[in-house]
Amino acid sequence: MRIPKARSASSQATGNAAIGSNPERNRTHNRRVVLETVWLHGPIGRAEIARMAHLTAQAVSNIVDELAADGLLIRQGRRRAGRGQPPVQFAVNPDGGATVGVELAADGLVTVLVDLAGQLRAQRRIKLTDTAPDSLVPLVAAEVARIRETPDGGVAPVLGVGVVMPGPFEIEGLSSVGPTTLPGWSGIDAATVLTAATGLPVVVENDATAAAVGERLHGAGKSLRDFCLVYFGVGLGLGIVSEGRPFRGAFGNAGEVGHVIVVPDGLPCPCGNRGCLERYASLHALDERLAAAGLDAGRRADLDALVRSGHPELTAWTRDAAAKLAPMIAMLENLFDPESIILGGSLPVALLDTLIEAMHPLPISVASRRQRSLPRVLAGATGRLTAALGAAALPLLETLAPRLDRARLSETEVPPAIAEKEDTLAD
Repeated sequence: MRIPKARSASSQATGNAAIGSNPERNRTHNRRVVLETVWLHGPIGRAEIARMAHLTAQAVSNIVDELAADGLLIRQGRRRAGRGQPPVQFAVNPDGGATVGVELAADGLVTVLVDLAGQLRAQRRIKLTDTAPDSLVPLVAAEVARIRETPDGGVAPVLGVGVVMPGPFEIEGLSSVGPTTLPGWSGIDAATVLTAATGLPVVVENDATAAAVGERLHGAGKSLRDFCLVYFGVGLGLGIVSEGRPFRGAFGNAGEVGHVIVVPDGLPCPCGNRGCLERYASLHALDERLAAAGLDAGRRADLDALVRSGHPELTAWTRDAAAKLAPMIAMLENLFDPESIILGGSLPVALLDTLIEAMHPLPISVASRRQRSLPRVLAGATGRLTAALGAAALPLLETLAPRLDRARLSETEVPPAIAEKEDTLAD
């Protein structure tokens, strides 16, 4: 049984604007497009929404009224713009509900509560010693319940829960072994199990893909249509955003750069290969190197202190990791032609900056142009919450996104066209 994957978390874009579709059968799609447009650009009037979303004024007017009636949008007065009646401005209603984001990692669990306007309302972080499903499922349920508690003793209304886990999903030798994975989850329908435990609808996603969604909505990717996010969790992953939408691949495992071999016959990896990139350029690889030198950086505060002091072991790791990451950056540029590549995740911002600097000069690639509006590599802006913030966005997008472009076929399902022919995430 494959772990369910969250589907399209952002629709096609023109610039920063999602594109709607005028046929009535795509109404659900258009609702999400309108909501996303207001989310990214509000407060905003109906005419501007229609222009950005490529929808008719009448379609936008009807959808905005529906979303306002559902409590997802609120009116924010009128903005004077030339002659005539000033247009009514709309914004996402921060009190219209909330979503919970959960990041399950090999070393800890992060939970965030985010309102519909994308504002962080609460966060919790705890260490994990046992990631087996029997232990982790009730713990996730308890953390979700705790973060929903309000100061007045009530419970925050939650539309759903987004959960991110380290990939890859259901790949023999990669999914359930080693210190960067969650052993015991192979073959378990995580979304179904966690939905039953929390009593809320749960969407499950690869952590690097969710982190790219988080960076797109809250961080350095907010103004970008095409980018890659090299995600430093305990291991190393890649989130890909193409035309404003996360690219997942056929089984949700696109971007598994951590297990690309960069050193033939190099360090053994739990996946069975030797010399995988993750063995040299990841938080686990850094912790391993520091531990071998007698340094304990298990707490992120300790790692921050080592960064500030410029410790020689940290400097040596940075130099080695940068040497192995730089060719990967050039390869990603040649493959995806992104506007920029973002480095983000669990590494301290100062260390990300140092790592980016150490990669220069980068190898020549299709991104080697004199006239660039952005550097080839950027540091992420959402810090260690990036995957959890991306997870929190998934339930809302899951609820409003169109089923037409999100439905995935199971391995035993036959596409309709073929069937007709055959007549069938605390320190």
